[in-house]
Amino acid sequence: MADAEDFTKLLQDHPIFSLPKDFIGTSAKSRNSLELSTNTLPDFTNVDPQEDSATPSGRRQTMILKDADLIVAAGKEIRMSSLGDVKLSQSVRKSYKTMRTPNLQFEIHHISLNPSGKLLAVAGAFQVAVIVLPRAGYSRLVPELIDCKSIQVGQFYHAASSSAAIAKIDWHPWGEAGSTLLVMTVDGKLREYDISVDTEEPQQVLTFVPEKKSKSFMAEDDAEREVVSFTLGKGRADWGPLTIYAVVKSGDIYAISPYMPQNASIPSIYVHSLECFISAKQEYLSQGTSAASKTLSTLYDYQRKYVTALIKQLPPGTVFPAASRSVLMHPPTTIKPLPLRQGPFLLQPSPRMLDDSIGGDATDITYLAFGTDDDDPEDDARDTEHLGVMLVAYQDGKVDLLLDVEKVEARWDVKQSSSRDLPMLAVYETIDLGLVSTLKDISVAPNSIPLLELLQGNHPVFISDPLYDDMVYVYHAFGVHALDIAPVLQCLTSALRTEDENEAVLKAGLEQSTMTNVQPILNTFSVERKCSNPVIAVTIPNDVYLNYSILILTSAMRATAFPLNVRSPSTRPESKRMPTGDGESSSAQEAEKSKWLIPVEGPPTYVSLLGNEPYQPPPINGRSSGLPTNPKLTLPPFPSGSKEFMLTPDTLRFLGTTHAQISSQAHEVQMGYMAGSRRLALQQQEITRLSSKCKEIESLVEKIKGPMQADNDARVARAQEEQKRLLARLDRMLQEMMERASPELSEHETKWFEELKRMKGDIVGSGRYDEGSLKSRTRMLEREYARLLPLLQALAEKERLRDEKITATQQNLGFSQAFEYGERSNLDRTRIASIEKQVTKLATRIDLPLGRPPPSQA
Repeated sequence: MADAEDFTKLLQDHPIFSLPKDFIGTSAKSRNSLELSTNTLPDFTNVDPQEDSATPSGRRQTMILKDADLIVAAGKEIRMSSLGDVKLSQSVRKSYKTMRTPNLQFEIHHISLNPSGKLLAVAGAFQVAVIVLPRAGYSRLVPELIDCKSIQVGQFYHAASSSAAIAKIDWHPWGEAGSTLLVMTVDGKLREYDISVDTEEPQQVLTFVPEKKSKSFMAEDDAEREVVSFTLGKGRADWGPLTIYAVVKSGDIYAISPYMPQNASIPSIYVHSLECFISAKQEYLSQGTSAASKTLSTLYDYQRKYVTALIKQLPPGTVFPAASRSVLMHPPTTIKPLPLRQGPFLLQPSPRMLDDSIGGDATDITYLAFGTDDDDPEDDARDTEHLGVMLVAYQDGKVDLLLDVEKVEARWDVKQSSSRDLPMLAVYETIDLGLVSTLKDISVAPNSIPLLELLQGNHPVFISDPLYDDMVYVYHAFGVHALDIAPVLQCLTSALRTEDENEAVLKAGLEQSTMTNVQPILNTFSVERKCSNPVIAVTIPNDVYLNYSILILTSAMRATAFPLNVRSPSTRPESKRMPTGDGESSSAQEAEKSKWLIPVEGPPTYVSLLGNEPYQPPPINGRSSGLPTNPKLTLPPFPSGSKEFMLTPDTLRFLGTTHAQISSQAHEVQMGYMAGSRRLALQQQEITRLSSKCKEIESLVEKIKGPMQADNDARVARAQEEQKRLLARLDRMLQEMMERASPELSEHETKWFEELKRMKGDIVGSGRYDEGSLKSRTRMLEREYARLLPLLQALAEKERLRDEKITATQQNLGFSQAFEYGERSNLDRTRIASIEKQVTKLATRIDLPLGRPPPSQA
């Protein structure tokens, strides 16, 4: 904990968090423009391509971590500092380096680090660029400015006055060398740029919003045609990794599958798993004869062609079950139709609206997948590894938790296989971050703008925990909230385990009111001034040199850090298996008991004071994440010259609510302390009883080892002698009973013994000198073999010498000589054949019989 506090102090006064140059000096801009209030609300809602201001509107992510290096975007400059050096050595001066990038002349809203950690993508409201980060050791350089190579991406599409605004940028994890950059604009165009190939023209373009037809009319809102974010799907043996989801302002979700980068590096195990998945689907559909089965069969034929083209690109040595490795692949060109845009998704049941809220636009989407630990077969996550969870955030603080029950499959724009059925997402929960209730309870002056209007400038953004898949953080204009999805996953795990056992139990398990744990950790809204400093970045270190914590940055460049706790396997909550009735639970418990520790029947010999159930600490003391119970306040500073604290009814109400929360928590802590004290006293009594019981057992063991040991040994020896005597008596009794029951041999026994005697005579013989026995004949054969073996060896040696002589003679003859001898031999053979014909004709004329001519030898 001390290291975490030192790390927090290290960030508080670090110069890398100083304001941009535009806010420093005599001609500096007013810091009020960084605040979200009713006066600055138009700056947060209106985006002007001619004037890209520093107002933190829209999607913001201006701080990331590259190992132990902190990268911060302040205005138009990129700052970089090594936190590892400062932490390891307190004598190192806190400083940072500024990346000199003359090509970047726009306000940076969003930065993203590629998978290799060498390239940094930066985006403004309309422009995108890529920076090559300096190598390790940059912090030891003397100049404060470091020249870095930078280049703008797609200037024709993202730098013109008529360009669409940037919605989100991200690197594809399967891009070759980590150089595939995805840029989504609000007009629904997702452009893929390969930085190592061409930075001006996209390799591929996906369209999530079709173009409007000039001669047609469609009754749709503009919010249905403006994309705000996208995310990549996840999975193992399905089309999840080759799927992209996009959400528009209205909350509609669309998907395109399949999609893979033009130059992709895909694990070979995934291609083989996808092939098995499609083969299983086709085998199942081959059993049906309906029209729907035929339509799906056509679809799976296209999928088979797609996967077959991928398998042909695998190099030798990657055949399953060989070790998986990344292989360079390209999208198949055997399928001419383009991937089909699927959606909008049907949300069943319909998500509920928040109380006192008129609704808000969607702002972000993320896809979570669980179950990545293959080493632990008993891991709970393996039951939900085929289940995806999708989160969608809205301006009014609503977060929809959706279950991807029916995974999206690859589809192409083909008329024969087109389907009007829309994909579906199951709505499990609607989470309320409490923004509407917070703003509604604050009174405003008459004829003034309601504070609920501030939600129009809110833009919640998701960030996932790098260590735990079930932990998600959402930051917005009013603070940061932590969403713990572990309780939901435990409920789903228990339900899925009983899926094949009892459908009624599955339904009951899904109807349990297990919700996501929502915890506010930072509040940036000032009740007194009725304004807020929006959070513009959240990052979580994933490096051994930095503490596991969460770093938060506001628009006023005020950094806040909270230490987090690493979960231990012993403190991990276990999912309980739901009973299925009919005594199955009791039988399962009996099966789990060890056969060596079966208790004897009757009352137990020892009853513990602690009971049979393990001790559960109070909930107030059971927090394992390390996050604060009450959100920390990071309020906007007072204007210059006005430092007096104004006491208003809203301030009193806020103080009263906070005091009530702290008092309730203090009471819970006291109750937990009292419960812990009682438990401690009980355990002390129990350990005293256990000590006395152990002494009794020790004395009993010593007594058993001492005089009782000799008595037991003598008793065992007597028992063994008695057992031997009884066995001998038993043998005699059995022999007598057999003689009484059958005094003579039966007919079959007599024949069997005669057959054995005959076989013995054939083998051994009637006497020692019986030459007809098998034993004598075998000995005679051995003697004959020993006599002939030397002669055969000598003959084989003579044959070997003759072959060597013939081989040596043939080797003395050259190729040309052998060819001449062959020609002469052929000529002589022809002449002999001619003479034979003449002699035969002559003998025929004089009636002289002739014998058969001798055969010719080559």
